[in-house]
Amino acid sequence: MSLTLETDVLIIGGGLAGCWAAIAAAEAGAEVVLADKGYCGTSGVTATAGPNHWWVPPDPERRAQAVRERNARALGLADPRWMARIIDTTWRTLPTLADYYDHSITAGGVPHYQSLRGPEYLRALRRYAEVRGVRILDHSPALELLLHADGAVAGARGLQRQEGPPAGRDWTVRAAGVVVATGGCAFLAKLLGSRNNTGDGHLMAAEAGARLSGMEFSTYHTVAERHSTQTRSASYAFADYFDAAGRPIDTGTDPDVTLPLARALLAGPVYATLARMPADLRAILHQIQPAILLPFQRQGIDPFTQRFPITLQGEGTVRGTGGLRLADEDCQTDVPGLYAAGDAATRELIAGAISGGGAQNSAWAVSSGTWAGQAAARLAHGRGRRTGDAVDAAGGAGLRPAQGKGTDAPQAAQLTQELYDGVRSEMLPYDKILFRRAPVLRRSSDTLADLWRAARDHLAPSRDATARVRAREAAALVACARWVTASALARTESRGLHRREDATALDPAQTHRLVSGGLDAVWVAPESAAVSTQVA
Repeated sequence: MSLTLETDVLIIGGGLAGCWAAIAAAEAGAEVVLADKGYCGTSGVTATAGPNHWWVPPDPERRAQAVRERNARALGLADPRWMARIIDTTWRTLPTLADYYDHSITAGGVPHYQSLRGPEYLRALRRYAEVRGVRILDHSPALELLLHADGAVAGARGLQRQEGPPAGRDWTVRAAGVVVATGGCAFLAKLLGSRNNTGDGHLMAAEAGARLSGMEFSTYHTVAERHSTQTRSASYAFADYFDAAGRPIDTGTDPDVTLPLARALLAGPVYATLARMPADLRAILHQIQPAILLPFQRQGIDPFTQRFPITLQGEGTVRGTGGLRLADEDCQTDVPGLYAAGDAATRELIAGAISGGGAQNSAWAVSSGTWAGQAAARLAHGRGRRTGDAVDAAGGAGLRPAQGKGTDAPQAAQLTQELYDGVRSEMLPYDKILFRRAPVLRRSSDTLADLWRAARDHLAPSRDATARVRAREAAALVACARWVTASALARTESRGLHRREDATALDPAQTHRLVSGGLDAVWVAPESAAVSTQVA
């Protein structure tokens, strides 16, 4: 038997941004339901990390300087007003967690608010939300949005995987406002904590009419021990790199060693040592980043004296920049009543063309979640739930095949795996994603278009809950890959994370954001353009 609920605000996603959005909406007096694909309090990339936050005391000059420094690195695509808002909101919001989280105390006796232990942070946010009355649906991925006749969001539908397995139980939540906080899209890379980050929220929002921005800035990679999914990069500031013959690899003077290491990895194995790490940092590394040492300990490797194989883990839009375009300062998308927060939203406003990974992304999640939750609560108070109105389901590929009944269960499972493999083949190889060239991008675009047609026309829902979720994930992965590839093809320059081998210079005439969208016909256009340009 299905679950049907009515509420003021529905939050989709239970990571850092989703929890803060739920808390903010509840504190604004709204009734809130949060639906998480995993278990709220353990899911998402923050739960496996040690997040720091952009933390600047309320001194006007210090804050102005922080904004100036960050904006200078954003290559013309950020907005200093949003930076200032984020700094202020983060400063005021983080200390409210103190009743649920045991903050470290500095030598001066002051709570250390800005750096938190990821697993404890997420558990504390869950407790905070529950105390505020948020109803949490765990293991309950959303599959599609619901829309009113006027185009405004009306709620969502999904699946409770733990209820009545293997088929699960369908759920429907009608709501006045919906916040998409489903994280970025990691394209099934091996980034720890990112398995659920498959672009589901991007697809659902796009089906409802939302647009995206900055999807070309999706190339962030992090050095990691070859057998590890840990992507804590600070330790590698002290790394030296060698090829299989033991010859040193010249990574140049730029702190970003991604490109020279990628070129070396295309030629053969690469090894590293952390011999240059200072002794005082080595002594406390197990405290500040304990998980990074585990792969070495399990293999009997001393990373400070022995060489070990490394790889580059792709992070897609998680520590990239692109996501759903925000239409106003409340983090509302182009769809009335639909908001985006955290990595599901574009971070160009704070990061521009570079990564917001680390302190800025954490502060963005806190702030955008807070603003979106508050705005959704205001909308509910002002407009009401409209639960008596008829609504339409917006979902398509992976839910409702365009060609008849679609495939049977075994064929659907095979097609889902083919879509997974196809996306990985286009979005993870270094020579496609890091070293972009027009002919390669066009071939990827054609391949991904074929994959989309297969998903749209033939991918049918199954009675098995896991198969249903995986089919929808496959469609979302393909959609996100198409927006990334089309945006990369349209930006005919190299800027920040986006690098073109056939257009290596930064072009001042392209100092604008690129908006993208579309499902069957993907398009890309400068944000200021009135008419979108179709991309083949």
